[in-house]
Amino acid sequence: MNRKLVEKIDALLLKEKGAIFKNAGGKISICLIYPNTYHVGMSNLGFQGIYGLLNKREDVVCERAFLPDDSDIQEYIRTSTPIFSYESKRPLSKFDIIAFSVSFENDYPNILKILDIAKIPFTSDERTKYHPFLIAGGVCCFFNPEPIAPIFDIIFVGEAEESLNKFLNIYSRTQKTEDRRQIKENAMSIEGIYIPEFYQIDYNPDGTILRKIPINSAPEKIKRTYLKDLSLSPITTAITTPESGFSNMYLIEAMRGCPWDCRFCLVGHIYSPARKKDLETITAEIEKAKDMTSKIGLIGPSLTDYVHIKDVLCIDGVDFSITSLRASAKSAELIELLKGLKSVSIAPEAGTERMRRIVNKKITEQDILDTSGLILNAGIENLRLYFIIGLPGETEIDVSGIVELVKKVRRLSARGNIILSVSTFVPKPFTPFQWHPMEPLDPVKDKLRFIKKELRNEKGIKVFHDVPKYAHMQGLFSMGDRRVFNVLKEMIKTDDYKSACLRAGVDIAFYIFRQKDFNEILPWDFIDTGISKEKLWDEYVRALSQK
Repeated sequence: MNRKLVEKIDALLLKEKGAIFKNAGGKISICLIYPNTYHVGMSNLGFQGIYGLLNKREDVVCERAFLPDDSDIQEYIRTSTPIFSYESKRPLSKFDIIAFSVSFENDYPNILKILDIAKIPFTSDERTKYHPFLIAGGVCCFFNPEPIAPIFDIIFVGEAEESLNKFLNIYSRTQKTEDRRQIKENAMSIEGIYIPEFYQIDYNPDGTILRKIPINSAPEKIKRTYLKDLSLSPITTAITTPESGFSNMYLIEAMRGCPWDCRFCLVGHIYSPARKKDLETITAEIEKAKDMTSKIGLIGPSLTDYVHIKDVLCIDGVDFSITSLRASAKSAELIELLKGLKSVSIAPEAGTERMRRIVNKKITEQDILDTSGLILNAGIENLRLYFIIGLPGETEIDVSGIVELVKKVRRLSARGNIILSVSTFVPKPFTPFQWHPMEPLDPVKDKLRFIKKELRNEKGIKVFHDVPKYAHMQGLFSMGDRRVFNVLKEMIKTDDYKSACLRAGVDIAFYIFRQKDFNEILPWDFIDTGISKEKLWDEYVRALSQK
């Protein structure tokens, strides 16, 4: 083991509260990996929750690993040091199971970077009984795991609180007596388990999918699993550390799913139906969290709609942080309880009423102004406003509308800062906009330049935005099929996804700049989320008819 790398990891462990160290003897050894840096991974509640869930099992020892920082990657490569776990410093190749928690498409290339440094073959058909069993879960596995499908032996489609334990029960009974294929065949009976090698995909001459053929008695459709009662979820923060994005904060999930059905939003569709924790459960979690920290982060896509939000925010002895508020009269009632916060976010998404009708946002400009005014006048330091450009049906008037709306918000109060966050529209599977093309790079850049120029001289306004080329990369991975895996392999050598596409023979335009037809077989059509394709198409047509 490289001493420099070990010492750096040990320094991080010393700052943690809650890390679990178990004797591995006779247990199933699992390394849970977040395919980004420690700082990012330890800020992810899903990753933390699975770490805690696995370690509750007496027959499992679960440790962690992450993508090394850029400077450390070079040290791993220079010294031929394989990536190893944080807790025991065991190389990844020595674990029974490697489990990736995948939350963001742009982390896909990091999966192969980690396997490359760990000296583990990339694809399931290259690995033998002497290699770890590779599994994956997380939100990316809910909606379209196809670009990373060749990597994994098993992929968990949906919320894995229950299916993961069912799989481990099978694995623990059979790992020593049956080969890898038999383990997969046994696991196939579990709802939500997807075994990529049990499917053959044929393509039409135009590159679209002709058919996806199940083999080995695999199901034609994989049903997304979800936890019906969120109060029963075992997902909680396991570890607090000052080295995460939220710095010693204990994250608690108050809601899962969103009731508003915005047409661009993945969360509102694949986490449906929206579920809420009962007050007794969340109060007990907060009391437990106080043993580790007074900083509590409430997680949920629309906390304004959490029925117990006022009761929770009134709990004494806690410094609360929340993800965002919805611009509405309900949010106005919460502002008094949030006066101690440095930052509050709301998401208008679009600058005009017409554009908000297209995306089905269901808030008015007056809602946005009323809520913004209350936040600024309450003395909250930063008001964050989230917008999307490049949405279906967007015109120059809609982009100008963003600027005009932000200026109106600024005129409401001289207090506080307004931080504008502008993202590029990326179509997501299982949303009504899954058929819509992305906007090319030059128009997106023009819109960003216009917004920044028009707001440059406005006092107390800062503009931040994503990098459009990375939004396009996200679109490729979001909408891609298994052929996109070849791009990931090429990205071992370069971070330039465009040159990787050229070397892999993958046409970016085919995936992200092409209008798709209702009758086309989409890469993710094999997943049953409970939402009919017909309903999504009807919503898409209705959106484009808005005036």
